[in-house]
Amino acid sequence: MGIVTPLGDPVLHFWLTRSVARSIGLSLTEAMSEGKLTPQGYSEMVTRCRQCPLVSQCQQWLATQGGGCDQVPATCVNAQTLNALKH
Repeated sequence: MGIVTPLGDPVLHFWLTRSVARSIGLSLTEAMSEGKLTPQGYSEMVTRCRQCPLVSQCQQWLATQGGGCDQVPATCVNAQTLNALKH
């Protein structure tokens, strides 16, 4: 049997996902309304975030970068998806 990774708090990770997206000027709500992101895709991003062991690093990055970034750091489990949605 494989190792089970405990999932983090869904509310915390929902807001972390949204906050990281906002830091690059990306609205996930708008991405969904424009058909660029499905509800399933959004849910999968939050679930990936819930599995990430770098929560404190993420929170520190969000606290110090202040928005206006061009892209999400490569250490983010959702970096590829978020950066693609932005550009």
